[in-house]
Amino acid sequence: MDRNQALFDRARHVIPGGVNSPVRAFRAVGGTPRFITRGEGAYIFDAEGRRYIDYIGSWGPMILGHGHPAVLEAVLSAAREGFSFGAPTEREVELAEEIIKLVPSVEQVRLVSSGTEAGMSAIRLARGATGRSKIIKFDGCYHGHADALLVKAGSGLATFGTSTSAGVPPEVVQHTLVLEYNNVQQIEEAFALHGAEIACVMIEPIAGNMNFVRAQAPFVQRIRELCTKHGALFVFDEVMTGFRVGLHSAQGLYGRLIPGFKPDISVFGKVIGGGMPLAAFGASRDIMAQLAPLGGVYQAGTLSGNPVATACGLATLREIQKPGFFEALGQRTRQLVDGLQAVANENGVPFSVDAEGGMFGFFLMKDLPQNYATVMTTDKERFNRFFHGMLNAGVYLAPALYEAGFVSAAHSEADIDATLAAARLALK
Repeated sequence: MDRNQALFDRARHVIPGGVNSPVRAFRAVGGTPRFITRGEGAYIFDAEGRRYIDYIGSWGPMILGHGHPAVLEAVLSAAREGFSFGAPTEREVELAEEIIKLVPSVEQVRLVSSGTEAGMSAIRLARGATGRSKIIKFDGCYHGHADALLVKAGSGLATFGTSTSAGVPPEVVQHTLVLEYNNVQQIEEAFALHGAEIACVMIEPIAGNMNFVRAQAPFVQRIRELCTKHGALFVFDEVMTGFRVGLHSAQGLYGRLIPGFKPDISVFGKVIGGGMPLAAFGASRDIMAQLAPLGGVYQAGTLSGNPVATACGLATLREIQKPGFFEALGQRTRQLVDGLQAVANENGVPFSVDAEGGMFGFFLMKDLPQNYATVMTTDKERFNRFFHGMLNAGVYLAPALYEAGFVSAAHSEADIDATLAAARLALK
């Protein structure tokens, strides 16, 4: 028996669904998940010893590839000093300083252990700072599995969202309003109805969990204007895009498109931990002063600012600041997506692509979608065939239609060429 299948059979006896995060189960695409034994550069290896070109990158953190020497040395050195202390360390300060240096909207940060924790804490902070209860999010944007954010759209603007998970009572999501991504009219109407009650608007500036969908600049600008006018806070969830789409994150990109733009609260994860469990949220000093021990908004964590995780994240952030890093990463990513588009065109397959920095997405449809409802019209069965064709050829894409992909600095031109050769066969 294939060792991956044997491990999956064992796992299902002791872990619900055999996995510790649902998308890993291959339920969306069918087949047996690959159990990974190691990573090296742009590659991962499964329990059968098969090598794959990796475009998941641990869902984004591995921007340098697997086992980067500088990061590995930093982690090993930190591990020798101790795994966890439950007390402050100098590296926590250094990592915070590094984030603040690169993101002008942030004056202070609080380190936590996961993107979910950071997003949940950002919402609590916004509510505490404004004294309001209602929040706005957008259909198709994922901000972690906190109860108040596991919500789908209601039946109309006056109707708040309904839970997308068992175990989340209606009372918990009654203050969450879910609108259509990139719909300016809806956000205007929502503020007209509820403006004085809205604590914050939370958005993924480039959504990565409905594949890769950008928030259009006029949409972002209008949200900024409405939040300012009504005293609500604008929360940028950059768990996925932070230091992945550019050195100054997605807000740096929008700052070039919208004069003077900045969000009020920013949420980071993935790249800032370099593959270790680490995330953060940050804002101005005034907003962050609402947090305990200074203010009344409570937030804490036993492993927050973990010394090994901060060493990993700090080494990663220092590497991506080297001259030409993002230019080279963006060029390699563009080589991939332009090549995929060309191969699809050759085969007469409806296809559209988009990318920024080291993050990309493709859709089996002629035009790039602007919202979740359109994404959901994609040909799922055709994607599943394409996914397995690529997997069998040694190319590991996200095992779900609705997930973005990631290129690392370790991907070579030969890796891209091999990927496109696999795609040419798979698309046939």
